Parts: sequence; structure tokens; C-alpha cells
Amino acid sequence: MLTDFLVLFVFCFAGFQGGNVLLNLLFRQRLFSTRLNTDEKVSVLIPARDEEKNIEQLLSLLRQIETPFLEIIVCDDHSTDRTREIVTQFASLDNRIRLIESKPLPSGWLGKNHACYQLAQVASGRYFLFVDADVRIYGTIISDAVAYCRKYHLGLLSIFPKQIMLTNGEKRSVPLMNYILLTLLPLIFVRVSPFASHAAANGQFMLFDAEVYRALNPHEKFRNSPVEDISIARHFKRNKIKVGCVTGEKRVECRMYSTYEDAINGFAKNIFMFFGNSPFLAFLFWAIVTLGFIPVLIFSIQWFWLFIIMVLFNLFSYALVSKQNPWESVLLFPTHVWFMLQVMRKAWSNRKNKNYLWKGRNIYLRS
Repeated sequence: MLTDFLVLFVFCFAGFQGGNVLLNLLFRQRLFSTRLNTDEKVSVLIPARDEEKNIEQLLSLLRQIETPFLEIIVCDDHSTDRTREIVTQFASLDNRIRLIESKPLPSGWLGKNHACYQLAQVASGRYFLFVDADVRIYGTIISDAVAYCRKYHLGLLSIFPKQIMLTNGEKRSVPLMNYILLTLLPLIFVRVSPFASHAAANGQFMLFDAEVYRALNPHEKFRNSPVEDISIARHFKRNKIKVGCVTGEKRVECRMYSTYEDAINGFAKNIFMFFGNSPFLAFLFWAIVTLGFIPVLIFSIQWFWLFIIMVLFNLFSYALVSKQNPWESVLLFPTHVWFMLQVMRKAWSNRKNKNYLWKGRNIYLRS
């Protein structure tokens, strides 16, 4: 009887994942090429702390966007490397680029949120585009994102970049984010559903309507949140502000982590937020996708092969939506779930001890 229940539960969950992935396939949201109108100035806002390895390439790509209706502001957040020097050199070559120095970090703030808040205070654009220094932007993506916001009257548009994975460690870890996201949430729901639970965002690329941003002041409101992107998206939806979320966009790329260990530390910051900030739901998800085949195999070999087909469909489909290699997604899936377990153990330890350093700062603020 217990086996029958577990088999039914596992199949229902696999079907739920498959339904979400299918919706993401059928309702893929695309940003089409447009031209930026002259009255729509965009402020590209870049928080940067020890980003000498990344900031030069991002600024070089931004300089290739030939429009005067763009300002690019970098907040140097007390870097100890050459970040400030590199930005200053670019500012001397392009009058659209400027550098601001972060003020000392106030009590109760996290570093990135404080840097973003300061950037917004000096920005003058009709739209605020916050991007991380390790993001790469190509072509007309900025103007296309603005046009998408205007078309659907969005207060916030977030893009999950195409992830660049060069090492085996990256391939064994980074795809997990897209697997969780795309098998649990149809991204079209972010835009059309009124429920705050149907919210998603990625701090690597967040485009705000400046008027909405100033009215809600989200980085100040979530000044102490290590996952401010998701918190902001949910807050906007609760306040009846429309939000959009897109993935699989080739003109926005990012190499998040260069080593397996960096990926564990990075994902540990926000893994539980994918599951409503519930460690129990996160571990339950892991148990189902990792061990769910066992009761099915015990129940029936025929049902087992049907289950495997459903799993393969889910893996192939989410990889296609996120512009990943489908064959690698299938072959490396066992390493992805092992990676997820390691991340959750790290995240649980961080939460329990409230001591997790990221770029030299503790992201768990103590009262």
C-alpha cells in the first residue's frame, strides 16, 4: 500500500514538472529587436566589489552601444583590487561612463544592496538596469528589454542569462539553477499571474521602470536580504506592479562561477528561496528527483521505463528552454543532484551558524 502511494506521488510530481517545462517550451518569451527611443534614457547600474577580472569586458561591450541616451554608472564597493582604476580609465574614454565611490556600509545593510541603492540615487534614466559585473551584454538587448517593458507595462523585467560553462566543475553544478526554476514555475506565470508566489527574478539583470523603483525603493526595503532579487519581485507583485521574467536569451551571458567550490558557496546563498525559503521543501524536492525511481522500480518494470521517459523529457526540455546542451543535461544529471545535496548542506550550516562570508562580508546580519 505504501509503495502504491509513493509510486502515485512520484508520477504526479514528475507530471507536474513535465507540465511546467512544457508550458515553458510552448510559451517561450522572446525579446525582438527594436531601436531605443530618444526619450527613453537608460541608466546601466553596476555594483562592483573586487571585479577587476570582469568589469573591463562588460564596459567594453557597453561602449559598443552607440547611443547618447545611455548612462553607465559603476559603484566601487570598497574594492581591494584594480576595479576602481579600470573604471576610471574607461570613464576617460567615454563620457557616458562614470564611477562613484560607495559610502561606508551602514549597520543593517548588505553590501550589494547598499551599492545598488546608491547607484539609484544618482541615476537619471527613465529606466534603471542593474547588472552584475560578470554579465555580458550584446547587440540591442537593452533597447529590446525596454520595448518589452513598455509593451506589457512592466515595472520590472528580469532576465536569467545564458550560463557560460567552461570547466567540468561548472557543467556539474551551474545547470541546477535552471532545472529547479523551469521545472517548478512556468515563467509566463510571472507576468500573467496575480499571485506573489509566481514570482522570479535574477539580480544579474534587472530592468526597472525608474518611477516605480523610486516609489517602492526596493533595495532600501530589502537592505538586509541576501536574495533581494526574489524578494523584490514578490514585493512588486503584492503591490500590483507587473513583473516579467525571461530565460534563454543568448544576448545576455554570464559566467557565474569558475570552480565547483565557488558554485557551492554561491548557490548556498539562495537555494532555499527557490522553495519558499523552506529547507524541508528543498530536501523533499531533492529526495523525489533523486530517489523517486526506487518505489517505481519495485512496483513494476513497465512503469519504471515510463517514468524514465518522463524524466528524460523533463531534462531535454528544460535544457532547450535555457539554451543548454540537452545531452549534457541528461548525462550529468546525477552530478547535478549530488551538487544540490552539497549546496543544501552548506546552506543549512550557514543558516544555523549565521556566519557566511561573501567577498569578505557576512551576509547573515546578526541582531
